[in-house]
Order: sequence, then C-alpha cells, then structure tokens
Amino acid sequence: MIFVILISVLLSLSFPVRTDYVRPQPRKTLHFPWKPKLPSLPHQVHISLAGENHMRISWITDDNSAPSIVEYGTLPGQYTFSSSGETTSYNYLFYSSGKIHHTVIGPLEHDTIYFYRCGGQGPEFQLKTPPGQFPVTFAIAGDLGQTGWTKSTLDHIDQCKYDVHLLPGDLSYADCMQHLWDNFGELVQPLASARPWMVTQGNHEKEKIPFFTDAFESYNARWKMPFEESESTSNLYYSFEVAGVHVIMLGSYTDYDELSDQYSWLKADLSKVDRKKTPWLVVLFHVPWYNSNHAHQGEGDGMMAAMEPLLYAAGVDLVFAGHVHAYERSKRVNKGKSDPCGTVHITIGDGGNREGLAQKYIHPTPEWSMFREASFGHGELKIVNSTHAFWSWHRNDDDEPVRSDQVWITSLISSGCLAEKAYESSKILVSP
Repeated sequence: MIFVILISVLLSLSFPVRTDYVRPQPRKTLHFPWKPKLPSLPHQVHISLAGENHMRISWITDDNSAPSIVEYGTLPGQYTFSSSGETTSYNYLFYSSGKIHHTVIGPLEHDTIYFYRCGGQGPEFQLKTPPGQFPVTFAIAGDLGQTGWTKSTLDHIDQCKYDVHLLPGDLSYADCMQHLWDNFGELVQPLASARPWMVTQGNHEKEKIPFFTDAFESYNARWKMPFEESESTSNLYYSFEVAGVHVIMLGSYTDYDELSDQYSWLKADLSKVDRKKTPWLVVLFHVPWYNSNHAHQGEGDGMMAAMEPLLYAAGVDLVFAGHVHAYERSKRVNKGKSDPCGTVHITIGDGGNREGLAQKYIHPTPEWSMFREASFGHGELKIVNSTHAFWSWHRNDDDEPVRSDQVWITSLISSGCLAEKAYESSKILVSP
C-alpha cells in the first residue's frame, strides 16, 4: 500500500456529440490470472516492419540464456530460414523485465504467409506480410488500454481484413506499474504476432519519475520500431513504406521545434519521398492539432505551429492522432481552416482506455469538423489505388461493429495540389 501511495505522489510530479446515440456503460479493467510457463518459452510476441521486405519479431523470455533465434518458412513446421537478433532488458524501481528479444527476418515475399518459432522452441506462430502494391488496408486505433472495451475493439479489428495496424500512442496504460506492460503484451499477442503493429508514443508511455527513471524506458525497450532503418536517431519518430504508402510516425512528447533533431529528420524524410513510388503520404502522432472536443484543447498548438508548414508543403494526405478519447474527422485543412489542398485530420483515441470517453464538445461545431462522436471503436483505411482511398470508422456498439462514418478520399497527387505548390514545397523542404 505504501508503494502504491509513493508511486501516486511521484506521478503527480511527473505527468502533466452527437446526441442521437446512447453510449454503453464503461467496462472494467481486464485481469489476467497468472499462468505457469517455462521460463525459456516466448511470450508477448509482436511483429513490426523493419525496412524493405523485412520484419522484426519481438518477444520476451524469463530465461536470460534463451537464444534470440527466429526460425521461419512458408509451410507449417518446416523452417527453411533462421535469423539471430539482439536482446535488451531494463529495471524500473523494484521491477526487472524479462529478456526482451528483437530479431529481424527476411527478405520476405509480399502478401505471403510465413510460419515461425521464437527461441528454438515453443508454439508456432504465423504472420502475413503486406502486399507490394495496391490495394492495402490499415486498421487504426489509439489509446487502447486494457479494459472490456479494449477487448471489444481488438475483436472487431480481428474480424476485418487488414495488412498493418497503426497505433497513434497510448498502448498499455501501465503508468509505471510495469506488470501491466506484460499483461498488455499478452492481450495483443494474438493480433500483434500475425500482422505488423506500427506504433508511436503517447503521454502514458512517458513514465518518467524524477531522480528514478528516464522517460519512455519501458516503451523503447519493448516496442522497437524501424527508426534506424529510416535514418532517425530516436525510436520516438521514424518512417516506413508499405505498398504505395509512405507513413511517418512523429513524437508529440519529444522536441519538435525548428532547432530539434525531430524537425530536421522530418524535413529530410519528407524531401526524399518519391510520390511516383508512394503516391499516398500519411502521418501519425498522439496529440491532435484539429480538435473540437473540450478535452486537451490547445495541447497540440506548439507542434502544429512548427510542423504543419512542412506537412502542407509536402502534401500530406492524412493525419491520425489519439489522446482525445473520442472520434473526429475533419475536412482538408491548413492553418486552422478548410483548404482543398490541406490534410484530412482524424482523431481516433477511442480504442477502449480505462479513463473513459471525452463527451463534451465545443459548440457551435467548427466549419472544418465533418463528423464527431464520443464512442469507442476503430478505423479502417483501405487505399484502393494511387488516387482513391476508403475510410470507415466502426463504433463498438453492443459488441457489434457498426460502420458509423465513411468517406472516399482522393489523393492530393491526383488533385493537382502538389503541382500548384511545387515552388513553395521546394523552398520549405529543401532550404537549409
């Protein structure tokens, strides 16, 4: 009890509608009974993209001598390839993590099922690689947590045919209670071991306790993303490409001003995007820039002031954010107002967290806001070809996936907008 009180005190020092819908009641936090297992067996298995035609397999063992080997092949039980990887671990106050393994496998074929085993023993898993060309489908949900609504969201995502999961921050809601990271890893393993999960950090990943722990220590150790493969110096921001889409994951909780490493990296990354190869450009971060909910008003203004000119000049098609526990979709916007050559912003921080929904909106509705609702759910982005994508938001209503918002989106490259601002883009993205 004393320990819990101590954590609460330290955290206090370190952590900064639609009316025609009757929302279901909140659901309790999930509890995971302890299950005995051999210390060398893998658990909390998840996968992520790791450069062109490669996949990173991550897992944890309680045995420090367990090897970081992944055996894999295209037939069950027949492993014709193997790769060795790296390990890490961390201590957090009185908690010591298991041995965290990260092993990159490949090159892999596109749109192919592979069977794999971690550490030379244990259960067989299977994954499916994304396609090499359109169409490609992303499942998107932020602020997941570990509640009954989280389980409902994951069940609904499992029912859709998607290639990659995108998560704009706030994964486990461990909030310094490290065993909850372990619980979260077990909760998402059935999905995260089968399709790549590409994540960025939220405020609940920070977990910094002054004089005791550094920020993002647990997150960085457990969820390694392809930052090195995208020439970033930080796991908090990176990019990757899948099919014809260039995806950029940014950090709302690391420096983003014009003198920051993140700003310099973003400018360089955007300048290298080849829109003939990747006609779609998508960005994710945690704190929304366009938000008509009372919750977290103005928190993204600083990042928006610094980075929106870069995104506009590059012709970013879509931005996804979390943080606000509700759903909202904007028109194409720039500088706080509608702009046909701007970006569609979607807030999707409604994955099922324990803090509940943000139900109070600003009235009247801003002219740029197209749809908003405080409900739990997930989104699906199907990019059909180089010019058209279909977005749908699926509300978790009485355990049934209901498509509550949907829209066809035309890419900026096909609209002529990029040609119109080519000169402006060259000045902003190429200038020193």
